[in-house]
Amino acid sequence: MPNPAATGGDVDPTLLEILVCPVTKGPLRYDRQRAELISDQARLAYPIRDGIPIMLPDEARQLDDSPA
Repeated sequence: MPNPAATGGDVDPTLLEILVCPVTKGPLRYDRQRAELISDQARLAYPIRDGIPIMLPDEARQLDDSPA
C-alpha cells in the first residue's frame, strides 16, 4: 500500500519550525498522513507537493467543521 505522504514528500523540519499561516500568522501543525500543514485558527489545510508547502490561501483546503 503506497504511503499517502509520498506525493507530498518529507518537509525539512527546520522549515516547519519557521512557517506560519499566511492568513492568521499563527502556528501550523504538520499532518504527515495527509501531507498538509494545518492552520487551526484559519481552519485551512495547506497542501505539500514534492516536499514544498504550498502556502497560498487559494490552494488551501477548508477544514470541515461538521461533527463526525
